[in-house]
Amino acid sequence: MEVERAGIIWLFENGKAPGEILKLLNMPRSRRKFVYRTILRYKQTGGVKDNARSGRPSSVTTPRLAKRVRERIRRNPRRSMRKMAVDLQVSRHSIQNVVNTKMGMYSFKRKKVHHLTDQVKQKRMSRCKGLLERHEVTNSQNDRIISATRASIPEKYRYMSCIQKPHSVMVWAGVSATGRTPLIFVPPGVKINATTYRELILEPVLQNLGQTMFNGEPFIFQQDGAPAHTANSTQTWLQHNFPGFIQKTEWPPYSPDLNRWTLQFGPSWRPMLAPSLIPLSSV
Repeated sequence: MEVERAGIIWLFENGKAPGEILKLLNMPRSRRKFVYRTILRYKQTGGVKDNARSGRPSSVTTPRLAKRVRERIRRNPRRSMRKMAVDLQVSRHSIQNVVNTKMGMYSFKRKKVHHLTDQVKQKRMSRCKGLLERHEVTNSQNDRIISATRASIPEKYRYMSCIQKPHSVMVWAGVSATGRTPLIFVPPGVKINATTYRELILEPVLQNLGQTMFNGEPFIFQQDGAPAHTANSTQTWLQHNFPGFIQKTEWPPYSPDLNRWTLQFGPSWRPMLAPSLIPLSSV
């Protein structure tokens, strides 16, 4: 390095430009900054020696240590910094300083991702495209028109109207392993309370469900904790007309509606329920 600097200064004093110095010394263009800085230091200080550095010089994070760490990482990029610190008899902080500051490298964790096969990827692609086409009318981000001005766009493509509180419909349905009930459409404007729930749904649909769907076999009726479901009149009606149902006092609070057995009672109650399906009220 000192020999190169001396050669640069000798050529500079003999009237050579930095570009000519690069060619005469067979230096690559990537070292052009080195030539300029050497000439600038010579102009400012009259020499090419390094300026005196403040503070204590590095005694651990030396170029020799950086080389040894670099070779270890090259052989095994998954090597632990803590283990390298033990092997090289330095602190873990010194290894981190060498890796992060001097080498510009960082430690990354492996991320958990879905195992996507080629078949799954193709299915995702086709279905996502289908969803975009299905919702493109309501998703303005996916519905763009290229035009010189907004006024030149047809009005039906220029605006997307939306309304507050659109019309809705309330539907009730029941499903089981043996089949499903017919859909029950609640008349518009009818508020579901204990009386309407019993008159519109329980009595006309579920009262004869044991014969129509389960052929007289016992079954358990499961519903969520809606006020109309937990009302005393509803609970009393279910006790008189159903062989078994989950009472409001038996329903675990904040429990998902359809995962009750799996999350909480499945492991302990499955052996008891295996021989036959029996009402929960008698367990």
